[in-house]
Amino acid sequence: MEPHVPTASKYVAPVADHHQHLFSPAIAALLATGADGLHPIAARDVVALLDAAGIRRAVLLSVAYLYGSPARTVDDEYAKVRAENDWTAAEAARYPERLRAFCGVNPLKAYALDELARCAGDPHLRHGLKLHFGNSDVQLDQPPQVAQLRRVFQAANAHRMAIVVHLRASISRQRPYGAAQARVFLEQLLPLAPDIPVQVAHLAASGPGYDDPPAHAAMAVLGEAVERGDPRIARLWFDVATVVSRTISSEGAALVARRIRQVGVERVLYGSDAATGDNLRPREGWAAFRRLPLQEDEFARIAENIAPFFD
Repeated sequence: MEPHVPTASKYVAPVADHHQHLFSPAIAALLATGADGLHPIAARDVVALLDAAGIRRAVLLSVAYLYGSPARTVDDEYAKVRAENDWTAAEAARYPERLRAFCGVNPLKAYALDELARCAGDPHLRHGLKLHFGNSDVQLDQPPQVAQLRRVFQAANAHRMAIVVHLRASISRQRPYGAAQARVFLEQLLPLAPDIPVQVAHLAASGPGYDDPPAHAAMAVLGEAVERGDPRIARLWFDVATVVSRTISSEGAALVARRIRQVGVERVLYGSDAATGDNLRPREGWAAFRRLPLQEDEFARIAENIAPFFD
């Protein structure tokens, strides 16, 4: 179903897009497939999309972790990770009042803690860390990996770097994902980050869309933790990037609304993801999101929510 963009008189924009990406020329070349390839996305491109949507601010989640994906072998891998993070930081610095850059890294790499510490010392990257469990093939049922993740979460907390985590395990590799993995996240990782915001991307799914039963099971665990007032989720947030697609069913829309209400609209952040492919751009994404069966006061609260890392 095609999203309907509200008329100007009714349109109320979110104050921030909490899930955006840039693509440097180098990373675009790495990911290019087919005749059309992938085009670089610079800060000016994102700002133009924000302006079209009436959105003031955005967080740029570095995709440097892509160099560390086990799906590829990259020469001088860590040097390229540093370069992508630095490029993203420099782009964000062009619009210091509007954009905030987060450092990206595969948390399982031997250089992960070094890169985290380096980013923590950079004034343009010190605000946060982006972790992509799917791309990095993180498996929360593997104790050695969980031990390494605990070190990363503890270090991020020590440096007061917020974490945005794509919690959904790899779909292409068919890694286990669901309630058990969400409990590991809740019980073994979150307690090591008590002083920083932790943002779960895509309502614990991947997107586009929310037709992902394992993600529903994972999100149910986190939602139940919120309902019982679990102290470990005191600083937990959820973004809704790409969970509402053009073709979402009425049943899917009802499920998204139910999960949002379960965790509370005060914890929900608007995001739209990278402006590439079929992803809805910030304005169209917000228009599609507004078709959920939520009340106007709930939409208004989500629109005005802004994560503490923008302070």
